[in-house]
Amino acid sequence: MSRVRGRDTNPEILVRSFIFRMGFRFRLHRRDLPGTPDIVLPRHRKAIFVHGCFWHGHKDCTRSKRPATNKNFWKNKLDGNIERDKKFRIELRKLGWKVLIVWGCETKNPEKLLRKLGRFLYDG
Repeated sequence: MSRVRGRDTNPEILVRSFIFRMGFRFRLHRRDLPGTPDIVLPRHRKAIFVHGCFWHGHKDCTRSKRPATNKNFWKNKLDGNIERDKKFRIELRKLGWKVLIVWGCETKNPEKLLRKLGRFLYDG
């Protein structure tokens, strides 16, 4: 697990490039916000998390299948990640931030991802 990157992953870089091309400027990994969002648009008070499907438990995604071995460890680890993510989203919303989750599998369809980002950034 030590080789799993927490930032600057390929999906995160793709999302950042889309947001930049849409004309938005942002900050990365603001540690003063709950959960250290991957992308922060301070002027718009919007935060974006780019989650890996496995590590953050994306429902109904084939990439989030849990390992068959050492089940207890993985259950505690992944359920803890899901609860922590939920807590951070609630805290950010209480502080007046709008939050978007982009799943790793969503980056495989660029057109759909652009629509999702556009709805969040322009409308939401």
